[in-house]
Amino acid sequence: MAAAGESAGAVLLRAMAARGVRHLFANSGTDFPSVIEAYARSPEGLPRPILCAHENLAIGMAHGHAMVSGQAQAVMVHVNVGAANALGGLFNAAREFVPVIFLAGRTPLLEAGAPGARSLNIHWAQEMFDQGAMLREAVKWDYELRRPEQAEAAVARALAIAGSDPRGPVALMLPREVLAAPVPEMPERADPPAAAPTAPDATTVALIAAALASAERPLVITASAGRDTAVPAMLADLAERFALRVVEYRPRFHSLDNAHPMHGGFEVDPWLAESDAILVLECDVPWIPAHRAPRPDARIFHAGPDPLFARYPMRGFGGEAALPVRAAQLLPALAAALAAEAPAHAARIAARGAAIAAANATARERGLAAARDPGGAEMSMAFVTARLAAALGGPAPDALLVNEYPLVRPAMTLRHPASFFGSSPVGSLGWGLPAALGAKLAAPDRLVVAALGDGSYLFANPVVCHQASAAEGLPVLSVIFDNGGYGAVKRATTAMYPQGAAVASGRIPLSDFGAVPDHVRIIEACGGRGWRVERAEDLDAALQAAIATVRAGTQALVSVRCR
Repeated sequence: MAAAGESAGAVLLRAMAARGVRHLFANSGTDFPSVIEAYARSPEGLPRPILCAHENLAIGMAHGHAMVSGQAQAVMVHVNVGAANALGGLFNAAREFVPVIFLAGRTPLLEAGAPGARSLNIHWAQEMFDQGAMLREAVKWDYELRRPEQAEAAVARALAIAGSDPRGPVALMLPREVLAAPVPEMPERADPPAAAPTAPDATTVALIAAALASAERPLVITASAGRDTAVPAMLADLAERFALRVVEYRPRFHSLDNAHPMHGGFEVDPWLAESDAILVLECDVPWIPAHRAPRPDARIFHAGPDPLFARYPMRGFGGEAALPVRAAQLLPALAAALAAEAPAHAARIAARGAAIAAANATARERGLAAARDPGGAEMSMAFVTARLAAALGGPAPDALLVNEYPLVRPAMTLRHPASFFGSSPVGSLGWGLPAALGAKLAAPDRLVVAALGDGSYLFANPVVCHQASAAEGLPVLSVIFDNGGYGAVKRATTAMYPQGAAVASGRIPLSDFGAVPDHVRIIEACGGRGWRVERAEDLDAALQAAIATVRAGTQALVSVRCR
């Protein structure tokens, strides 16, 4: 319980720390003097403050820490202008079910007459009619603190909601004079509990098991099942025992060793049209209907913390049933149900297992073979991916890859849980490097690598990120796949207008940077080391030197000219 007379700002900090929030990623403003004073008076037992020179860094670091640690972290920003800068990162966290408690200052309510009342010109211009409305599409819950007595109860409720399935960010608006007000002695009371994950419905599990066991070509599609580190082993056992092909489609987590005989790669197109039973497991977009659809008689099931993705305004993927359950809860129950079904389908399961393994092996070798050729003067992204994997030792168990788009997953083999984290499906750019710094903070003994496109790197405000890396002692390796512009924009334009004027011109407008900054000098300005690689024969040496630099405690960067 807080000491009587402490400010609401101090009580807020203590309440978060008491509930497991270890860090406060802050880009502070004029609305947080009471929070700053609390740290100056008695920092013991408060969340560790980390000053972030841009709001995107703050929300990205909190995201990265929470995705590795599983624990909600706090972000502190300034009123509406600060909150607006963090909004893209909040959408990233929301769409990937990452718990974050987001604290935004609120313009002082009073023009005079109380500690914390308006004292600067900006206190009029920055006021909004409804600041929470700006954030409401990206958070599960928002509230404006109205009395200092509410500080601890508001934190407890915020964290309970953030930690309940489907997990996600919550927001608390903090008027300056409310934060500065003393909190009277309050009686202790129990916190609201986070809602526990539900057990899977036995009838629906039996229905799914029967469909998968009797299928000729069953398919499991996942993007995020591996967010729980126990899942890859569960999924490997299930897939092997019952001959289920697994595709990691646009993966955000590592869900299955991609050398596993039942791993069907990273694209659904080779298998979708032939599959007669499909389990969509923690995947928001399992296929693109405009390009390819399942066969009309396919039996389709969905499972995940929010299998209908209710916060997506339109999502029309049909099926027989949707189970609101995490993969870690579903897979043991599904294994038991399949074990009961398997004896009646033993011959079918054995036959399809051999066929699936052979087809998967052929597809896997095709992907690895494509990565062996540099592809010309400008190296292919598959080649760079493969050489990075080799430099990381396979990758080794201590390697942690944060991927903001460029890694070509068929070109590398990942074997270990919590080895890969991909960007949120909403794709607010500039996430990768901040998330890598947050991941390093959560896992200081891991070798953290941020794989970035040059566009993603620039979006991240790299000077700010490298400054934080130096200030907080968070050495990470940044590998920039530099194609001189926005490759996604080029691909989208080419796909829509393959015979169009933009493609014919050889230079697609609004996609090439023209003047590319010297990435090496950016990191060197912040005390790190960098390498620029233009030739394939120089790549391995640069990667090895950069990895050694990071292992020795200094941040490093390798910028590779790609196509």
